[in-house]
Amino acid sequence: MYAIVEIAGHQFKVEKDQRVFVNRLATEEGKQVSFDNVLLLADGDKVTVGAPAINGAQVGAKVLKHLKGDKVIVFKKKRRKGYRVKNGHRQSLTEILIESIVASGAKPAAKAEKKAAPAKEVAPKADAPKAEVKKAAPKKSTAKADDLKKIEGAGPKAAEALVNAGYETFAKVAKATPEELSTVLTDASSRLAHIVTETWPKQAQLAADGKWDELKELQDKLDGGIEK
Repeated sequence: MYAIVEIAGHQFKVEKDQRVFVNRLATEEGKQVSFDNVLLLADGDKVTVGAPAINGAQVGAKVLKHLKGDKVIVFKKKRRKGYRVKNGHRQSLTEILIESIVASGAKPAAKAEKKAAPAKEVAPKADAPKAEVKKAAPKKSTAKADDLKKIEGAGPKAAEALVNAGYETFAKVAKATPEELSTVLTDASSRLAHIVTETWPKQAQLAADGKWDELKELQDKLDGGIEK
């Protein structure tokens, strides 16, 4: 029996007891993790295809270790412009062991509770006059929004996802856990699921305190948001 499942923005064909290298996960080493986005299941001659995912199917795995892949050289050049840039990159990976493949009846991951949090904040706003709510919203966002792209590893799309989820300031990002921030990015887009957020709360705290020199020293030691 095998399954095709989406893990951290990529699709993998997995079987039980198979070891797979995926983009860095926020889960600690030795802990269990499950993936609900199962696209296909094959058990002998019986093949089930999802639309796009199979309801109730789940792949369970155990995080073995975090590591970095082989170095890749990225070289850019523009003809007759004298432009040449050479950079090295090592992708952050996680080695997982597939422990189980469930065809049906699996409980979905607890994503609904995290999504329901913004809905609770919207409820009290409905009691106020509509005109006041519409006027107050833009004033708060423009006054409190921080440039989250100053966090090492957070690009424009990641910063936009954090703001949309209610983490529009350095102070709010500093209070969040790396797992919560990773969930926000994954829910926003599968292309953001591979981003590692381990040091984001620490970076955000330094930015919130105005300790820019200390933040720069920390970022000089980082590689894609990860401490070397």
